[in-house]
Amino acid sequence: MNWNTILIRYGEISLKGKNKSKFIRKLKANIKAALSDLGTVTMRAERDRMFIYTEKPEELDRAIEILPSIFGIQSFSPIVICAPTLEDIKETSLKVLGKTETAGKTFKVDVKRADKRFPLNTGELQQELGGHVLRVFPDLIVQMKKPEILLYVEIQHEAAYISSHTYKGAGGMPVGSNGHSLLLLSGGIDSPVAGYMMMKRGVSFDAIHFASPPFTSDLAIEKVEDIVRQLTKFGAVIRLHVIPFTELQQTIVKQVPSNLSMTTTRRMMMKVAEQVRKDTNSLGLITGDSLGQVASQTLESITAINEVTNTPILRPLIAMDKLEIIQIAEKIGTYDISIRPYDDCCTVFTPPSNKTKPQVEKVAYYESFQEFDDMVAEVASQRVTTIPSKQTKEDFEDLL
Repeated sequence: MNWNTILIRYGEISLKGKNKSKFIRKLKANIKAALSDLGTVTMRAERDRMFIYTEKPEELDRAIEILPSIFGIQSFSPIVICAPTLEDIKETSLKVLGKTETAGKTFKVDVKRADKRFPLNTGELQQELGGHVLRVFPDLIVQMKKPEILLYVEIQHEAAYISSHTYKGAGGMPVGSNGHSLLLLSGGIDSPVAGYMMMKRGVSFDAIHFASPPFTSDLAIEKVEDIVRQLTKFGAVIRLHVIPFTELQQTIVKQVPSNLSMTTTRRMMMKVAEQVRKDTNSLGLITGDSLGQVASQTLESITAINEVTNTPILRPLIAMDKLEIIQIAEKIGTYDISIRPYDDCCTVFTPPSNKTKPQVEKVAYYESFQEFDDMVAEVASQRVTTIPSKQTKEDFEDLL
């Protein structure tokens, strides 16, 4: 008996209609990329499931470690394939359970009979298999709800699939199946979580980071690179655009009253991001805003910031509190990176007080005394673009 196959079950993809094949192709491509280091892996996609085959047990184990982070998978199971006959199913079921610690464990048989020609109906087969298993493994305890061991048997026309363990997938939609956007990535706790949440909804993205050397350090950029590397594990290659923001930010501080400078800073970031969005053929902008968390995230501030662009701004964290965001950051592995003590450009230029209800007309009035649009175009054109998963900090030396 060889454990060389994984059965993948789709999530929301199963609800799709005529365009279902598009989502399946994207999921297959994402899985293939994630498992690219496993040399013997092959794949086969069907309308309602997908199979991964490997010739090496260690590659099967590695695939099991990787698959839970790939969006679009509802669940998956290592399976053994046998002929769809009662005797073969019985024999294979015993072999599968023989690889599992059974003493004192609760147990249930779950049967899916897709091939209605099978001589026993679902209930009859469950009883037959359950009795057969208990005669060989008498220490097992039958339990219908939440058993420790679930022997799953699926009977198709061409074969029967048998497993004793089901792993939970990440759910959501395959990354890249719902368009491409641009993530404003500060390096704090919130924006990486915002990126993760949009990936779960099938959105791929580039990331844009604003650096203000020498006030911000190369360690701050390293932190952002590491965040991008961590997010890449969830199924997409992410390009990082680093914007040299020092001169523009210093001009804002000189030109705009301090209590409005943060609002103008955010507006200029949106303008720069809008230029990069066009250059990268992105459809939207993603931010980590959570309503009311800080002065720049009140409804009035958001209105003032939105005024500079007509592009859809996606704010997946808008109704979440900080503790919820932190819990997700810890779960996805970005929290410990985000709390590294390296200031970003907003932190180092934070004014003593910020307007929580800025008036758009007043902000625009102070901005009118400076040709900000020319500066926006210039810094956007000077950006440094890399793929952090393939680059090192030396690539940013010219910027710093």
